[in-house]
Amino acid sequence: QVQLVESGGGLVQAGGSLRLSCAASGTIFRANVMGWYRQAPGNQRDLVATMTSGGSTDYADSVKGRFTISRDNAKNTVYLQMNSLKPEDTAVYYCNANLRRSRLDAPYDYWGQGTQVTVSS
Repeated sequence: QVQLVESGGGLVQAGGSLRLSCAASGTIFRANVMGWYRQAPGNQRDLVATMTSGGSTDYADSVKGRFTISRDNAKNTVYLQMNSLKPEDTAVYYCNANLRRSRLDAPYDYWGQGTQVTVSS
Protein backbone atom coordinates (compact mmCIF):
# COMPACT_ATOMS: atom_id res chain seq x y z
CA GLN A 1 0.00 0.00 0.00
CA VAL A 2 1.20 3.49 -0.86
CA GLN A 3 0.35 6.68 1.00
CA LEU A 4 1.09 10.29 0.12
CA VAL A 5 1.13 12.57 3.15
CA GLU A 6 1.12 16.31 2.58
CA SER A 7 1.97 19.11 4.97
CA GLY A 8 2.65 22.83 4.95
CA GLY A 9 -0.59 24.43 3.88
CA GLY A 10 -2.20 27.30 5.73
CA LEU A 11 -3.27 30.93 5.68
CA VAL A 12 -0.89 33.62 4.45
CA GLN A 13 -1.14 37.22 3.33
CA ALA A 14 -0.62 38.20 -0.28
CA GLY A 15 3.08 38.44 -1.02
CA GLY A 16 3.95 35.83 1.55
CA SER A 17 5.45 32.37 1.21
CA LEU A 18 4.59 28.79 2.05
CA ARG A 19 6.39 25.50 1.55
CA LEU A 20 4.46 22.31 0.90
CA SER A 21 5.89 18.86 1.46
CA CYS A 22 4.65 15.46 0.33
CA ALA A 23 6.17 12.17 1.41
CA ALA A 24 5.32 8.90 -0.29
CA SER A 25 5.50 5.84 1.93
CA GLY A 26 4.88 2.13 1.56
CA THR A 27 6.19 -0.36 -0.93
CA ILE A 28 7.81 1.73 -3.68
CA PHE A 29 10.11 0.43 -6.37
CA ARG A 30 10.49 3.66 -8.32
CA ALA A 31 8.80 7.06 -8.28
CA ASN A 32 8.68 8.55 -11.75
CA VAL A 33 6.96 11.93 -11.95
CA MET A 34 5.98 13.65 -8.72
CA GLY A 35 4.16 16.91 -8.56
CA TRP A 36 1.46 19.22 -7.36
CA TYR A 37 -2.01 20.06 -8.61
CA ARG A 38 -4.58 22.46 -7.20
CA GLN A 39 -8.33 22.83 -7.21
CA ALA A 40 -10.26 25.95 -6.30
CA PRO A 41 -14.00 25.76 -5.52
CA GLY A 42 -16.01 25.25 -8.68
CA ASN A 43 -12.91 24.64 -10.78
CA GLN A 44 -11.22 21.57 -12.17
CA ARG A 45 -7.99 20.22 -10.75
CA ASP A 46 -5.08 21.86 -12.56
CA LEU A 47 -1.38 21.18 -12.80
CA VAL A 48 0.86 23.44 -10.73
CA ALA A 49 4.28 21.84 -11.13
CA THR A 50 5.85 18.45 -11.77
CA MET A 51 9.33 17.00 -11.62
CA THR A 52 10.71 13.78 -13.07
CA SER A 53 13.15 11.56 -11.21
CA GLY A 54 15.83 12.99 -13.47
CA GLY A 55 15.06 16.56 -12.47
CA SER A 56 13.07 17.85 -15.45
CA THR A 57 10.36 20.27 -14.40
CA ASP A 58 7.10 21.61 -15.76
CA TYR A 59 5.19 24.59 -14.37
CA ALA A 60 1.84 26.20 -14.98
CA ASP A 61 2.34 29.60 -16.60
CA SER A 62 0.57 31.28 -13.69
CA VAL A 63 3.22 30.15 -11.18
CA LYS A 64 6.43 30.42 -13.21
CA GLY A 65 8.98 32.57 -11.44
CA ARG A 66 7.13 32.34 -8.12
CA PHE A 67 6.94 28.62 -7.31
CA THR A 68 9.79 26.12 -7.23
CA ILE A 69 9.41 22.37 -7.15
CA SER A 70 12.11 20.08 -5.78
CA ARG A 71 12.36 16.49 -4.65
CA ASP A 72 14.45 14.10 -2.63
CA ASN A 73 14.48 10.83 -4.57
CA ALA A 74 16.00 8.89 -1.69
CA LYS A 75 13.08 9.89 0.53
CA ASN A 76 10.39 9.81 -2.19
CA THR A 77 9.49 13.32 -1.12
CA VAL A 78 8.49 16.31 -3.21
CA TYR A 79 8.39 19.95 -2.14
CA LEU A 80 6.76 23.09 -3.45
CA GLN A 81 8.21 26.43 -2.42
CA MET A 82 5.59 29.11 -3.07
CA ASN A 83 6.70 32.75 -3.01
CA SER A 84 4.92 35.99 -3.85
CA LEU A 85 1.60 34.33 -3.21
CA LYS A 86 -1.55 35.88 -4.65
CA PRO A 87 -5.20 35.52 -3.63
CA GLU A 88 -5.81 33.59 -6.86
CA ASP A 89 -3.42 30.91 -5.60
CA THR A 90 -6.03 29.98 -3.00
CA ALA A 91 -6.98 26.34 -3.50
CA VAL A 92 -6.64 22.83 -2.17
CA TYR A 93 -3.22 21.57 -3.25
CA TYR A 94 -2.87 17.88 -4.05
CA CYS A 95 0.32 15.88 -4.25
CA ASN A 96 0.59 13.37 -7.09
CA ALA A 97 3.09 10.59 -7.63
CA ASN A 98 3.36 8.27 -10.61
CA LEU A 99 5.20 5.29 -9.27
CA ARG A 100 5.79 1.58 -9.50
CA ARG A 101 5.41 -0.65 -6.46
CA SER A 102 7.64 -3.36 -7.88
CA ARG A 103 9.69 -4.19 -10.95
CA LEU A 104 6.71 -6.11 -12.35
CA ASP A 105 4.06 -3.47 -11.68
CA ALA A 106 2.96 -0.88 -14.21
CA PRO A 107 3.20 2.78 -13.14
CA TYR A 108 0.16 4.07 -11.30
CA ASP A 109 -0.98 7.51 -10.17
CA TYR A 110 -1.38 8.08 -6.44
CA TRP A 111 -2.88 11.18 -4.80
CA GLY A 112 -2.56 12.81 -1.42
CA GLN A 113 -5.53 13.94 0.63
CA GLY A 114 -4.99 17.60 -0.19
CA THR A 115 -3.89 20.58 1.87
CA GLN A 116 -5.63 23.96 1.93
CA VAL A 117 -3.72 27.07 0.93
CA THR A 118 -5.50 30.36 1.53
CA VAL A 119 -4.01 33.69 0.49
CA SER A 120 -5.67 36.78 1.89
CA SER A 121 -5.55 40.14 0.14
